[in-house]
Amino acid sequence: MPSTTPWWRSAVIYQIYVRSFADANGDGVGDLAGLRSRLPYLKSLGVDALWINPWYKSPMADGGYDVADYRAIDPLFGTLADAEQLIADAHEHGIRIIPDIVPNHTSDQHTWFQAALAAGPGSPERERYIFRPGRGTDGAEPPNNWVSCFGGPAWTRLPDGEWYLHLYAPEQPDLNWQHPDVHAEFESILRFWFSRGVDGFRIDVAHGLVKDPELPDLPPLPDPADRQPRHCVQHPHWDRDEVHDIYRTWRKVADEFDGDRAFVAEAWADTPERLAAYVRPGGLHTAFNFDFLMASWDAKDLRTVIDDSLAMLSDVGAPATWVLSNHDVMRHTSRYARETVARWVPNQRYQPQGSVDLDLATRRARAAVLLMLALPGGAYIYQGDELGLPEVEDLPESVLQDPIWERSGHTDKGRDGCRVPIPWSGQTAPFGFSQADASAEPWLPQPANWSERSVEAQTGDETSMLELYRTALRLRRAHPALGDGTMTWLDAPADVLAFRREPGFTCVVNLSNEPYQLPEHSTISLASGPIRDGLLEPDHAVWLKV
Repeated sequence: MPSTTPWWRSAVIYQIYVRSFADANGDGVGDLAGLRSRLPYLKSLGVDALWINPWYKSPMADGGYDVADYRAIDPLFGTLADAEQLIADAHEHGIRIIPDIVPNHTSDQHTWFQAALAAGPGSPERERYIFRPGRGTDGAEPPNNWVSCFGGPAWTRLPDGEWYLHLYAPEQPDLNWQHPDVHAEFESILRFWFSRGVDGFRIDVAHGLVKDPELPDLPPLPDPADRQPRHCVQHPHWDRDEVHDIYRTWRKVADEFDGDRAFVAEAWADTPERLAAYVRPGGLHTAFNFDFLMASWDAKDLRTVIDDSLAMLSDVGAPATWVLSNHDVMRHTSRYARETVARWVPNQRYQPQGSVDLDLATRRARAAVLLMLALPGGAYIYQGDELGLPEVEDLPESVLQDPIWERSGHTDKGRDGCRVPIPWSGQTAPFGFSQADASAEPWLPQPANWSERSVEAQTGDETSMLELYRTALRLRRAHPALGDGTMTWLDAPADVLAFRREPGFTCVVNLSNEPYQLPEHSTISLASGPIRDGLLEPDHAVWLKV
């Protein structure tokens, strides 16, 4: 009998950064035709759905997160017909499609913003965005002290004297969600893509749409020693309560369509309680668990994150989602490559210290994925995680394209290191990334030693990261204890995570410096490394049948 549980409660979703996944036409940039050609690989990997980073028409000032037309595919990636064929082909492979939606801002090339520029101050066209006069003499100072997430002020002044808000790059003006046209337009965009078969959306900057209409200055940064919860006072532009009214309407739009259409929020919140508000009944379906991604490689830290997340989400009836890497953060293999892995501070770029030990990183990354896939709920895999790809930390400055590099005054290399095209086959670049006779080099250079990390090199090697992922995903899909549900912690030393899931499953992760004697079990279903004499080595994990 088919399951009546919605697919999104247990789904393993694979993130596609289109530019770097597969290039079918040889121009050095990934495209939808390349992605379509790799659907059999994704089916064999065992994922349930694909989250696709923005494929919309864009000037690419921020890798497609500056959208000029939400109903068109950028020519760099293909055509609307290519997207429709991709959706159909993916469904034939049993894979769902979840594109990004970017509602906080548009491109400065969007027709709305171009009309606002042409119409001038005080016009109805400018009311769809956030334009304000400046402060100080002749309005020469920004309207407030807000800062861009990419560095520098969050305001740009126009020749006519007005300023417009952009919480990211100047090419990404923020929309005014107080305006009814904005609400109506995005509801129309959702229906446009739902009618073409997409199975949901990942909502970019889901916490950022609504701004305090008074646009007050940001207060001084709190003293790190001050334990006062930051959510006691609403932030002027992040995670405001009013944003949930938008998502209750979006949920109604999704419910108009058959097939359990689902939303996942990229929502940064100060506490698990604030995050849970996004997935209350009648709101969004799921939200990324950034606390898990940000946790240090420490049993106490991880257990606290897991407990807090499950408790808060259980209160609202929503499933957890777990993630280790994505296109905005350093790959977890490289985060784990240092002896001490510090907890990541929200809203700050992760800057690990110390020398890199990729053997240590690989052991921890193998253990981490078994932990993630054993936890209740769903999970996300960023392309290349299954190959054990590390961050490319030595990209030449001349090739960097992330706007963070320029906006930070060349002090922060940004996110290009986790966006390097992935290797498929062969001994030399582009390692099968460009499948046609390449007329251009990959848009970011690949390390020369990535031949040993390619799909071809790892396929069939039982000790490889790829085969570990394939086996784990196959077992997860087959085991009745895994996916959505509950868990129970087992007695274990402070540096060991051990939990039971019914029926008959135990996961143990050893984060200590000493081997750990496994609890009673009947067989070992899967281990991240060799187990001898019943001892789980440091930085290893195991799935047990009990």
